[in-house]
Parts: sequence; structure tokens; C-alpha cells
Amino acid sequence: MTRSTADIRRTFLEFFQKQQHQIVSSSSLVPHDDPTLLFTNAGMNQFKDVFLGAEQRNYTRAVSSQRCVRAGGKHNDLENVGYTARHHTFFEMLGNFSFGDYFKEQAIKFAWQFLTEELGLEKEKLLVTVYHDDDEAFNIWENQIGLPADRIIRISTSDNFWSMGDTGPCGPCSEIFYDHGEHIWGGKPGTAEEDGDRFIEIWNLVFMQYNRQANGDMLPLPKPSIDTGMGLERVSAILQNVHSNYEIDLFQSLIKSAADIVGTTDLEHKSLRVIADHIRSCSFLVCDGVMPSNEGRGYVLRRIIRRAVRHGYKMGASDIFFFKLLQTLVDEMGEAYPELVQQQAVIEKVLKVEEEQFSKTLARGMTILNDALAELSGKEIPGELVFKLYDTYGFPADLTADVAREQDFSIDEAGFEAAMAAQKALSQSASKFGADYANVLSVDEQTSFTGYDLTTGRAEVVALIKDNEQASRASGSAIVVLNETPFYAESGGQVGDTGLISTKDASAKVIDTVKLGQAFAHHVQIEGELALGDSVELTVDRTRRDRIKANHSATHLLHAALRELLGEHVTQKGSLVDAEKLRFDFSHFEPISAEQLLEIENRVNAEIRLNHALSTKLMELDEAKASGAMALFGEKYDEKVRVVQMGSFSTELCGGTHVARTGDIGLFKITTEGGIASGVRRIEATTGQSAQDYINNESQLLFDIASLVKSDKASVADKVSSALQQLKQAEKELAQLKQSMAGQKGKDLLANVTDVNGVKLLVAKLEGVEAKSLRGMMDDLKNQLQSGVVALGLESNGKVNLIAGVTKDLISKVKAGDLVNHMAGQVGGKGGGRPDMAQAGGSQPENLQKALDSVQSWLENSI
Repeated sequence: MTRSTADIRRTFLEFFQKQQHQIVSSSSLVPHDDPTLLFTNAGMNQFKDVFLGAEQRNYTRAVSSQRCVRAGGKHNDLENVGYTARHHTFFEMLGNFSFGDYFKEQAIKFAWQFLTEELGLEKEKLLVTVYHDDDEAFNIWENQIGLPADRIIRISTSDNFWSMGDTGPCGPCSEIFYDHGEHIWGGKPGTAEEDGDRFIEIWNLVFMQYNRQANGDMLPLPKPSIDTGMGLERVSAILQNVHSNYEIDLFQSLIKSAADIVGTTDLEHKSLRVIADHIRSCSFLVCDGVMPSNEGRGYVLRRIIRRAVRHGYKMGASDIFFFKLLQTLVDEMGEAYPELVQQQAVIEKVLKVEEEQFSKTLARGMTILNDALAELSGKEIPGELVFKLYDTYGFPADLTADVAREQDFSIDEAGFEAAMAAQKALSQSASKFGADYANVLSVDEQTSFTGYDLTTGRAEVVALIKDNEQASRASGSAIVVLNETPFYAESGGQVGDTGLISTKDASAKVIDTVKLGQAFAHHVQIEGELALGDSVELTVDRTRRDRIKANHSATHLLHAALRELLGEHVTQKGSLVDAEKLRFDFSHFEPISAEQLLEIENRVNAEIRLNHALSTKLMELDEAKASGAMALFGEKYDEKVRVVQMGSFSTELCGGTHVARTGDIGLFKITTEGGIASGVRRIEATTGQSAQDYINNESQLLFDIASLVKSDKASVADKVSSALQQLKQAEKELAQLKQSMAGQKGKDLLANVTDVNGVKLLVAKLEGVEAKSLRGMMDDLKNQLQSGVVALGLESNGKVNLIAGVTKDLISKVKAGDLVNHMAGQVGGKGGGRPDMAQAGGSQPENLQKALDSVQSWLENSI
């Protein structure tokens, strides 16, 4: 019986659960706690701090099915998708992990048991690699598993040795391969034919046993650990007796759905593979809060969407189509990833809007590209053209390269990069995701937070950072790490606390507080000197903290009110909470009306007046979610989470600081609302005295306006409306008068008509005429001439306005565009238009009369 992809995923998790492993949900594709990564690209990413010893969990064995993306930065498979059997932008990584619990022997036995007993793979079809000097792993495979020595291959390259970085945890690997059979070309790992498709790696077991030092020394880890990764799509292909990942059930459903939508019967078309792959990565990226943009992660998402759209239109899609695939994806993966179901409406809207925007320029850009390919003498597309397509039509360079490859062309990548740099174009690299001060600290520094209950305290200085290096003493600008602190470190959108750290002889003003792993870093300006081991007094700026707390608690109420009044599709997409305001980004498809904003505002203020007592309690993550607590985008949650509840109105997971009762917020006032991305809106608001000040300022402004229009506040809207109507009527009458005057001036100009070789010519320099009246004047003059050529010039505000007109009976001899450009060239400008009328501007009014005087000789030479 063929096993479905969903069944294989479920079987893997349940197998390791029976082996006392904690099932851990997939983390977000956006690794908020790891600035070195663009996207989550492996199952171990969410356990990185556990392996480093900076985080403790209440379990030592874990299992997960982690969603991953490799489509940007260092890990990028985008260009290969659709052309190979196993490259994807999105894939699922099955993994089991041991944090100082079992090691090589048990990891190997688990893997063998799962593959041969749970999945029923033939033992004869499996072979493994080990690192060349890892005799321990070799012996386990040979003597305990019973694998013949000729199917255990020693590999000496880095392919079989994993490391987290240049320093830190590392260790040898053992990779498990599946033999597809002699009928498929390819050789065993380590041979010249290893790149063939006969032997396919399905599972990598990493034995994390060393700590690599900066000098290259490999010291044994006190708690050796296990990190494994098995590609779900690859295993599914084997169990479903197909060779390509795109032939498994999940992809076949997407491919058939895509074929139906774009209207093709060719299910083998490579473009269908591209579209089927890309709907997965795009949908899950949007689900995890990424929105299309021109930088960073958002730009990668935009590139993937546009690549999918281009492949759909290549197959003949006559209308927007990409978002329609989402329902099939939800049917296939919604059970395993319920967040996909919850966010379905948002994802569809974002994909639809993005495709609509790109479709407007796709056809024109493709025409330009195909015309250029037809004219090229070589096989390389110039970088300038690649940049033009990117800059003008939104074609990412890899999309142009994709089109080029289909027609056996390449692109001038160096030329494209040079053009980008020359015009200061936006960078799409992941370089901004660099490391921070965390690499200066050891893994031992941890700070206990006491600020939920306290704003003062005493602590010990456990680390000082000065000029990016650890120091024993510091003055001036520095970073202070304490063993405990009441200062809140920036997290979850809430800014860090400020205040004072002091000793008898030194005073350090705290400018900001941020997290560095498990440590809280206080950015300070020290008067005097602080030293390691100093006992210090801590005082948080209480007034500022109280205002931040009010804004943070109001954010929770706002979130609940939005979901209640607009719909449960509303989810947080980002936030900022500081002492002056709160900013809340959320998924929604259209502008919010003034009436809706007032209703939202009133709903929040009603909850404030009810003066709910806030309750906070620690719960297991799964228990908290099951209770209905909202998990916020951008947060990384531990297994134990803090649940903040305000009556029955709002329940959220949150590690921030909050008021004791909702009445402490005082007053809530929305100040702005607007769109910031496709399907994402932003509300800014304020609370307490700041909200009262805002209302007072608006009231004063209304009073000032009423005074200007000689009205009271109650009648000011009607009075302003009446004044605006009178103004519009006066402007209309003035425009009509000016047009009439221009027409009269035009009639007066007819006295200046001359004859040039049988053609009537009128040339005039105008005064007292507005530039916007020129077109109407030209039409009138041509109608009155019936046959002739007209050239007019006007100086206004130090600039030149030119217009040329030719009656239709003469445009075969004279073109208005040629005439206006003849004049414009003499006044430092250029122009264009239709053969019968064209306009131009110029920056040299001193040459206007000379330009007009030259028209007669130009006409004599033109007819």
C-alpha cells in the first residue's frame, strides 16, 4: 500500500514520541532569534540556543517536522527549481534531536528501525557514509546494525562533518542513502559518478561531539548531542515508488490543480513544477508574516511570486491565477499546519494583489526582453538590459536569467550588479542579518528578570563590553550585563527600559536595554567607572515604564477589538510599543472607514472603563494555545509561556510588562490608520495623558478653524463646506474668464499670419497667458486658420513653455513634434507629442525670441 506524504509525516512524529521524544511544532520561517539567517533552513535552527547551552528545555529529546525555505542569501535553490527532481524553495525537514541524552549508537538504531521496520524499506537498498576517521560510527553500523562493510563508505570531505560556524559545536555525520537501482545512472558517494540519481541521500545524522576553538583545537563537548534531518519529500518519493519529488501525491495534487487553472493538459511541463513548488513557499512565508517588498525577506517573496506568475503566463494563463492554488495547498497541508487554514484569506489576498500589480508590466517587459534576445549577436544579455527590466518592469535578475536559460542565453551578472550599484538600487542580499554583541559574550552570562513586580533593585555586574570587547572596567559608553535586573529588554515590539545604574562612586545612565541570548544588555553612559563584580543599585524610569505599560496593554485590547469587529482573519503582523504611542500592524484587505475606527476606539475604551484586573500565569505552550490564547507574530515562545488575560475580552501570550488593571490605561485614542503592504494595515494610537493631549490639540484646532470661518464648533463643518463650494465656483468662473481672454488674444494673433511657400504660418511670443491655456488656444487658432502651422512661446517663472500645431492637411509635410523640438533645442529643453500638436519646455528664456524667429526658415526648408 502506497503511503501518503501526510501519513509519513505523522508516522515519523509518532514513532519518536513513543521513544520519549517531545513533539515540537515547526517554528516560523522567519528566525526572529537568529539574525544570521534569512530564513529557517533546517530543523535544528529553533534548537540552536539549546545546543549552545544558552537555553534550557524541560525535555532532552525532541522530534519535529520543520518547514524550511532555501530561496535567498547563502542557501538559495531558487534557480534550480523546476529543472531538477529534488530542488525546492520550500521543503519539510523531519528531525529527531538529543540534547546531551543519547548519542551515536541510539541515533543510528532509531534511524535504522524507523526506515526498515516502520517504513518497511528493503535493507539491501540502503547504504551509509561516515566521516573517514569515525571508527565508532563505522563499527556501530557494521557490528550492531549488521550492514556489510562495502555498504559503509568513509568520506573525508566536509560533506560528512557538520559545524555551526567557524567556532563552536561541531561533529562528524553519517548519511543514509537509498539505491534506486541499476537502471538509473549514478555512482556511490565518493565516486566520480556520485552526482547521478541512482543513490539519493535521505537522512543525515549529525553527531555533535566537539567544541571547535578559535585556534582550531577540537575539545570534547561535556554533553554530546544529536541533530538529524530527513527530507520528507525525498522519503515520500521512495515510498510512493517514484523517482522525482514532483511525482509524489502532494505535488501531483498541486500540479493537476495548476494545470486546470492555467488551462493546459501537459502535466509534464516544467512550469507546473515551478508553480507547484512556489505556492508552498509563498503561502507559508505570508503565513509567517513576510509581505512582498523591495528589500530583505519581502523581496525574496516578491521574486518567488513573480517567477511563478511568469511561468503561468508562459503556459497561456489569461488571467490572474496563482492565489487560486492556495485551496489545494490547504487541503493537502492544512491538517498538519492549521495556521495555514487560519491565514488562508490573508494569504489569498496578498498573492492576488501582488500578481495583479506584476501583471500590468509583465507583458511589456517580456516583449522588450524577447525583442532584445532576437537582436543579440552573442549569447549574453547585457547587464544594463537586465537592470532596466528590473528597475522599470519589476523583473528580478533571476527571472530574466530563467527566461534566458530557456533560450540558451546567459546574463551579464557583473554588468547588472554594476548598474545596481551605480543607481544605488536596493540590495537583496542577506548581509544586514549580521551578528551582534552576542558573539562577545560567553554562553554562561544569564540575567534573571525581576521587572514584572519591581522597578528597583540591587545586582552584580557579570560582564562589561567596551569597544566591542569584554572588559574588566569601563567608563563612558559601554554595555553592562547584570545577574538580575528590573530593566525590561526590548522584545515582542516593546522597547527597552531606561533609568539609572549606580554605585557609591559611579553613575550609569541606561539609554536602552536589549537581549543578547539569555543576557540583558544595558546600553549605558557611565560617569566614573564600573567594574566586574560591582554591586549596583538599579532604578527604572518609572514614569516612562508606566506609559509603556499602558500602551502595551492597550495594544492587546486593540487586537481583540479588531478581531471582534473586522473578523478573525485579523492577525498581528508587527508592533511597536514605546512611551509616546503604540503602533499595530495587522492583516486586513481594505481601508477601515471612519465609522469603523470610531467603533473600534469605543470598544477599547469600554474595556478600559470596565477596569478589568489583569491576570498573568505561566502555562505549557500547548495548554495555553488550547485555552484560546493568541500567539503573536514575531515572538519566540519557550515551552513555558506567560499568558496575559484582561477579563474575557483578551487573552494573549506575552512576555511584556502591563498595567495592573485596564482602568490604568486611562484613555485610548487612534491617531492614524493606513496601508503599509499588500493586505497589511497599520494603526497608530496613544493612551493616557498623551491621548488627552491629542484630543485637546484637535479641539483647539477645531476652535481655530471655526474662528477663521466665523462659526461655532457645532456648525463649522457646514460653514467650511459652504466656503469650499463658493471657492470652487469662483475658480470655475475665473478659469472660464481666463480661457475667454486667451481666446480673444488668439484672435488678435491672426493678424500676424504670414505665408511661407503657400503655407500659412503663425509665430508668436505670448504674455499674460497661463501655460495650461496653451492647448485650448492652439485648437482655436488651428480651427480659425483651417490650414497652417502655428508656433507659440511663453516665458513663465523663469522657464519656457513651447507649443507647435499643424493642421491635419499638412501633417504629411510637417510634424508638430519636429518643429517643437527644433525650438526646444535652442532654449535648453526637449519635447514631444502628436504629429498635429506637440509641447516642450526649456530652461533658457533669454533664447526664446531667437527660437521663435528661426521657425520661418525651418519651415521653408521642411516643405
